[in-house]
Amino acid sequence: MSELDRREPLPAPETSLSATTRRDVLVGAAGIAGLSLALPLLAVAASPETAQADDKPKNGDRTMGMLTTKDGTEIFYKDWGAKNAQPIVFHHGWPLSADDWDNQMMFFLEKGFRVIAHDRRGHGRSSQTDTGNEMDTYAADVVALAKHLDLKHAIHVGHSTGGGEAAHYVARAEKGRVAKAVLIGAVPPIMVKSDKNPGGLPIEVFDGFRSALAANRAQFYRDIASGPFYGFNRAGAKISEGVTDNWWRQGMMGGIKAHYDCIKAFSETDFTEDLKRIDVPVLLMHGDDDQIVPIADAALIGIKLLKHGTLKVYKGFPHGMCTTHPDVINPDLLAFIQA
Repeated sequence: MSELDRREPLPAPETSLSATTRRDVLVGAAGIAGLSLALPLLAVAASPETAQADDKPKNGDRTMGMLTTKDGTEIFYKDWGAKNAQPIVFHHGWPLSADDWDNQMMFFLEKGFRVIAHDRRGHGRSSQTDTGNEMDTYAADVVALAKHLDLKHAIHVGHSTGGGEAAHYVARAEKGRVAKAVLIGAVPPIMVKSDKNPGGLPIEVFDGFRSALAANRAQFYRDIASGPFYGFNRAGAKISEGVTDNWWRQGMMGGIKAHYDCIKAFSETDFTEDLKRIDVPVLLMHGDDDQIVPIADAALIGIKLLKHGTLKVYKGFPHGMCTTHPDVINPDLLAFIQA
């Protein structure tokens, strides 16, 4: 049997010179001198004669690379830490990239884990695809990545859309590839409202997403990041312009067509059977003030579908709680992984 169970596709202040101090000039001169010394070394390191790309990373290497899938799509990934350590695979949300996991990657790397994060097709540094932007292909890409990196007994951690991707993969993964899964503010079982899912969000919400994306993607992404995603629109919120800018940066790195298609993938894919099928321990983590993926139609239903599920609800936490509250989320993740 192949690693992916083939089924029918689912319904995928400017400073003047006069104000500059002598010390500033000296520091700047020193920096320029240092750069002039470093440039020849960088040139040597980047030359064709010295650059080498191994098919698979060596033990102990901290690498970044590209995986080419069967349809020619290049998937960017990071793979840090000892290759014989417990692997943790992070699946990012829409429309972001592996960089959204910076805090968790550093935390778990320092704890001795092997940490892997990839840019979903059409996102970040991966190919800007115009096809294959749906959950079946997303999961197939993870199958290829797991095989390429020879991942065994991995912990898969997915946030938002990445939670759907993780669930879709774990439900089909080859035996021995997955040990546990964590879904954080994740989209399963299904977001869109229907007769079967009366508590879901109306399709008009997602149509609005598509219209805003097509009309002015840059402003749309700014509005999401500065508003509901991190709860920055709540009274008393501790607003971070850096966090907002970083969200926007990640989103604008990807392809608009892939991001447009992905709205259907995260909102209309039904993960009910995936959740029922998963046979490893799963931790659901969800903020009860999640304005992007409301908890009532997500984790509170999903927990009832899992064979070995645990639900942890975070009072007042927003959708992007891995970034706003890593001091809480990271230790809880660690405790589940080590249990």
